Amino acid sequence: MSSSVAPAAQRSPRKRLWYWASAWIPVVICILVIAGESTPYFGADRTTGPLQHFFEFLFQRHFTEPQWWAIHIMIRKCGHFLGYGILSAAWFRAFWMTWPATGHIARRIATSHALALLGTLLIAASDEYHQLFLPNRTGSFRDVMVDCSGAFLVQALIWIGMRIRGHHKS
Repeated sequence: MSSSVAPAAQRSPRKRLWYWASAWIPVVICILVIAGESTPYFGADRTTGPLQHFFEFLFQRHFTEPQWWAIHIMIRKCGHFLGYGILSAAWFRAFWMTWPATGHIARRIATSHALALLGTLLIAASDEYHQLFLPNRTGSFRDVMVDCSGAFLVQALIWIGMRIRGHHKS
């Protein structure tokens, strides 16, 4: 029985290029979003007002300054956790789609996970380093750890999902 999808080596150059682009474009988009957010315009001093107005409207209540700063910090840290988790999923997908399918599948899965975590760590560290040079931003090792925690959780979920679907066998 033949598969309806030809192996990568048997695809035309145009289809191979499209396949690679479809694998890596989500990674590039995630990195561009992170770079856009790593500007003076997205510092805590600039996001607090609009977010506070939105959340006060949403919950129909006023937050005191200490309450709001605690909520604002949680919102920002959750953004780090989720954003870098999504980036790590994009990295995994790209490596999974483009890494040569030779050898044992468990090695390919482990390599894709490891490279996804490494890519996420490099972008997180670069982002925080870049913020050291912005007037209203600070680079934070703690943020790198939050970013990597989000990436690690997403990679664990992907691993569990692949295990459930039987991708670890072969």
